[in-house]
Amino acid sequence: MEEQIAMQEPPMQEKSNKPKKKIKHKGLIIAGSIVGGLVVLTLILFFVFTCNTQIIVGLFQKGAYGDKPINSYEPFYEPINGKKDNGQYLISEIKYDTEYPNSFLDVTYPDENREADRPTLFYFHGGGFFAGSKNMGDPMAATEATALLDDICAAGYNIVNVDYALVPDYHFPVPLIQANRAFAYMQEHADEYHLNMNNVVIMGSSAGAIITSQLGSIITNPEYAKLLGITPALQPEQIKAVVLDDAPLDYEEFDFNTKILVGNYVKGSIYLNKGEIKKYNNIKSLTANYPATVLLGSEYRHDMNVMHKELDKLGCEHILVDPYAEHGVKKPHCFVAEERVDEIAKDAFDRMMAFINEKTK
Repeated sequence: MEEQIAMQEPPMQEKSNKPKKKIKHKGLIIAGSIVGGLVVLTLILFFVFTCNTQIIVGLFQKGAYGDKPINSYEPFYEPINGKKDNGQYLISEIKYDTEYPNSFLDVTYPDENREADRPTLFYFHGGGFFAGSKNMGDPMAATEATALLDDICAAGYNIVNVDYALVPDYHFPVPLIQANRAFAYMQEHADEYHLNMNNVVIMGSSAGAIITSQLGSIITNPEYAKLLGITPALQPEQIKAVVLDDAPLDYEEFDFNTKILVGNYVKGSIYLNKGEIKKYNNIKSLTANYPATVLLGSEYRHDMNVMHKELDKLGCEHILVDPYAEHGVKKPHCFVAEERVDEIAKDAFDRMMAFINEKTK
C-alpha cells in the first residue's frame, strides 16, 4: 500500500502545479496586451499630435498670451508720432494693408531730421510664427530685438519694423504676402515718410529670417515668385542686402521641435511633401541674382552653412558669421541681439554693419 501511495504522489503534485502555470501564462498575456496597447496608444497619439501640430503650439500660445488676442485688425498699442527717450523719432502703428490682421508697421529715424537721405532697413521679427511682434521682438531669442534695432538705427538707417499675422488663423505664405504689401505701401508713401526705397536692406530674425530669405528669392527669382503666387513689389536693384539672423530653412534636416513649429506654420502638420518643402526652403531656389547676404548662424548654423555653400557655388556676395566654427562656442538663438553685452555678438554686429554699410552708403 505504501509503495502504491508513493507512486501516486508525483501525479498528484503535477496536477497541483498546472493551475499555477496557467495563471503565470495568463499574467504574461495580460501584461503583453497592456504593453502592446500602450505602444499602439502612444503611436496613435504621436500621429494625432504630429498631424495636428497646433495642439502643441497652442499650449505655448496659451502660456504666452493667455486669453489675449494674437491677431487683430486694430493696433495693439496707441499710435506714437514723436521723439523717443533715446533721441530717435518714431511713427508707429501705420496700417499698410486691410485684408490681413496685424498689418501694421513702425518707422524709426535716427533723429528728428526725418528728411535726411538714409538707407531703409525693413525688419521682420521672430517668434516661431505663433508669437512675437514688432513691439516685443522674439520671445524665444537671446534678448528682445528692439535694442538691436535701436543700434542699427543709430548707425544711420531708417527702420521699418513690420508686423504680420500669426497661426493658427494664418499660415504660409500669408506673412510673405503681407511683407510684399508692406513694401508696396511704403514705396507708394515714400515721400510722405521720407524713405529711400531704392536703397533697401531686408533683415529678419528666426521666423523673420525665414521670411527675409524667401523674400530675397521672390524678388530675384521669377519662378519662385510664381511658385508662391506673389508678384514682387520691389525690383532686384532696389535691394542692396539681406540679413538672415539664424533662419531654419533646411526642413528635411530639422529636429523634431523645429518641425513642429515650421510644419505648423506651413500646413498644421510635420509631414510636408516635396512640393511644400520646395516652396518653403528657398535655398533650393537660389539664383546668381540673389542679393548680397549676411548669414548669422547659431542654433541654426547648419542651415546658414548650407546656404553659404550654395551662395558660394552661385558666386553671390555674402559673409557667414558662425561663432561655433570661429570660436568653438555655442551661442543662443539669434545671438547677435546680445551685442550690447557679449563680445562675440558685438563682433558679429560690427561685421554685419560693415557689410551693409558698404552696400548702402
